[in-house]
Amino acid sequence: MIVSILAPFTFGLTFFLFGMYAMRSGFQNLAGKKMEEWMGRFTRTPLHSFWIGLFATFVLQSSSAVTVLTIGLTNAGIIQFTQTVGIILGTNLGTTVTTELVALKLESFAIPMLLIGVALWLMPRRNIRCIGLVVAGFGLIFLGIDTLKVMAKPLEQSETFRSLFLESSHSIWIGLITGVIFTALIHSGSATTVITMGLLSHQILSMETALAIVLGANVGTCFTAVIAAIGTNTASKQVAWCHTLFNVAGAIVFLPFLSQLALVSAFLTDSPSMQIAHSQTIFNLVCSLVALPFVPQIARFIQWLIPDKRRPTDLTFRKKMVSSRWK
Repeated sequence: MIVSILAPFTFGLTFFLFGMYAMRSGFQNLAGKKMEEWMGRFTRTPLHSFWIGLFATFVLQSSSAVTVLTIGLTNAGIIQFTQTVGIILGTNLGTTVTTELVALKLESFAIPMLLIGVALWLMPRRNIRCIGLVVAGFGLIFLGIDTLKVMAKPLEQSETFRSLFLESSHSIWIGLITGVIFTALIHSGSATTVITMGLLSHQILSMETALAIVLGANVGTCFTAVIAAIGTNTASKQVAWCHTLFNVAGAIVFLPFLSQLALVSAFLTDSPSMQIAHSQTIFNLVCSLVALPFVPQIARFIQWLIPDKRRPTDLTFRKKMVSSRWK
């Protein structure tokens, strides 16, 4: 029983994460070199920052990667903390693009996409090779999903596992914490969401428990950013904790309304996987749109919460240096 669960879980998760890495590498080589320049130049307003965050997350296929990149730019003094709040809101929405694509159930195209991607990668031209990485990455992601489905059958038959999730269905907080911990361990909220989709489609989880796990995954994805901010300047720490506190606040606010969120997603589609994807999109879209008009207030609150202990003269000098770079 344990082997029949662990083997497909390990291989499926490996395929999925490696596919994400391959796709991210392909996109990075196509547009990643300009990403820092775009993030430095086109984040003058909260709305511009929001779109840059959304686009960057789609390109890099990881909200954690974009947040870590933002921390690096802030630590280098290229952008200021106030410019990063909009980016953070955009990353939360951008990460739902992958989930929506995954929910389309394109697993039957996994092997053809993988073979096409490898064929393109063997081509001499650099751009075609990068496109090949992206295509092969998508193929590996769908292959990983197909492999993860294999573990659902023995899980469905396991009384221990059923009783565990039956217990967690009585408390959505357990689902939330499960999502946080698992995502923090594997550093991928998308992977956690995909596994949750598989369990839900086999009726191992209730919809509310599944949604609680997805909300937890949104919080768990901040763990990488918090680690990346260790040893950096105050502005970088403010970026990491702004991302974390925003996702925690959103999860706590939405937690009592999971039944309503489930009803809305069920109205939109009959597919359990699509319901999860739509719910995550609705959650992130509502949170981002509600917060976007209050970006200056959010920035001031975070700066009050994590104050910069440097002297005012040092701050003035740093700001002059940053502004002179872009003149």
